Amino acid sequence: MRTAAGEGAVVQGDGPSTATATASFVPVVVMDRPVGRDAEFTTFMAEAQPLLARMAWLLCGDVHRAEELVQQALVRTYVAWPRARGGDPLAYARRTLSNLRIDTWRKHRPETLLPPEEMPGGLAPSSAQQHAERDALVRALLRLSPQRRRVVVLRYLMDLSEREVADDLNISLGTVKSTAHRGLEQLRGLLADVAPHPDHATPSRTRKDDR
Repeated sequence: MRTAAGEGAVVQGDGPSTATATASFVPVVVMDRPVGRDAEFTTFMAEAQPLLARMAWLLCGDVHRAEELVQQALVRTYVAWPRARGGDPLAYARRTLSNLRIDTWRKHRPETLLPPEEMPGGLAPSSAQQHAERDALVRALLRLSPQRRRVVVLRYLMDLSEREVADDLNISLGTVKSTAHRGLEQLRGLLADVAPHPDHATPSRTRKDDR
C-alpha cells in the first residue's frame, strides 16, 4: 500500500497472511504525532521481510545468501527511511535488494540449493513433489540471464504489474514486456527438460493487469 502524503493521513491495507502472498505493497501509517523512526520502521520490516525473503531466495537460490541480501536491503532502506516512506517503501526495498543482487552476481560461486527444511519460513514444501517442482524452478531460474531473471521473478513470481516492474528496475515498459516474454519462453523450455510436470511449476502468463 502506498503511503499517502500529508500529516494525519492513514493508509490501511491487509498484510500478507503467508510468505507466498502476492501483495505488492506494505501499509505504513503516518501519524499526526511522531511515533519515532525506529517504531515505524519496525512495523514496516515485520510486514515486508517475508516478501523480501521470498524475492531474494528466488533470485539467488541460496537461503543464507538471501538472508544477507534482505538484511542489507533493510539496512539501506532504514538509512533512507525519510525518503522511502514518502513514496512506496516496499518498492524502495525491492529495488535496493535487486540492485544488491546484481552488484554481487559475479562475486560468488554458483549458488547451491539447500534442502527444503532450510528454506525461508513459509517456503518449505509440504510434499516431495512440491519440493521437486520448486527445486526445478529455481535451478531453471539460475540459468536465465540476470535481466531476464529479475523480470520473470518480479512479474510472474512476485505478481507485480508490468508498470511496477519497470519502476522497480528503472527500465522501460516495452523492455519489461519483451524481456518477460522471452524469459518466460526460455524458462518453460528449461523446465520441459528437467521437470516431469512443467505446467505445475511454470509461472502463468495470466497476472494482474498492468497499471
